[in-house]
Amino acid sequence: MDIAVYSGSFNPLHIGHLAIMKHMTEEAGFWYVYLIVSPKNPLKEGISSATGRERYEAAIEAVRRHERLRVWVDDIELNMPEPHYTIRTLDALREREPENTFTLVIGADNLADIRRWRDYKRILSEYGVAVFPRTGFDLPAIKEDLLAEDQSYRITLLNAEMVDISSTTIREALASGQDMSAWLM
Repeated sequence: MDIAVYSGSFNPLHIGHLAIMKHMTEEAGFWYVYLIVSPKNPLKEGISSATGRERYEAAIEAVRRHERLRVWVDDIELNMPEPHYTIRTLDALREREPENTFTLVIGADNLADIRRWRDYKRILSEYGVAVFPRTGFDLPAIKEDLLAEDQSYRITLLNAEMVDISSTTIREALASGQDMSAWLM
């Protein structure tokens, strides 16, 4: 089966994440989305790995509220030692489920920054990425620049709906007492 691997902090999950998960199974042709709650992104500050289990449980509850989603909330990274590099997660998934094919789901901002990722060349050539648009990023130009480095990279640009909201914006609004329930998944 073709599995979309959607990894992140998901602090919290919101309607933008929901739109991406729906797109991956309803339009992009993936059988399932594995939602990987990452305890700590090695390239980001400000989130504690101690909240990983709590975010995982919240993700399970959020996905349950959308019963038609073909999404599995996976705790694989919660059981792996730090640092949590995406390539290690993808390799562990392939080892656990050799019958499946895995493709990483990322945003345009991550594709623009992917050269900072551990073993990014392996991610792009062995697993491939499905990239959803983000405001302010020229995805065709970013893809062209990466393919100039290596034509074997598997980069699929998605024609997906953009929902202009971030988990950071939601956390800040909630902290100031605003009702963000319409944005939460």
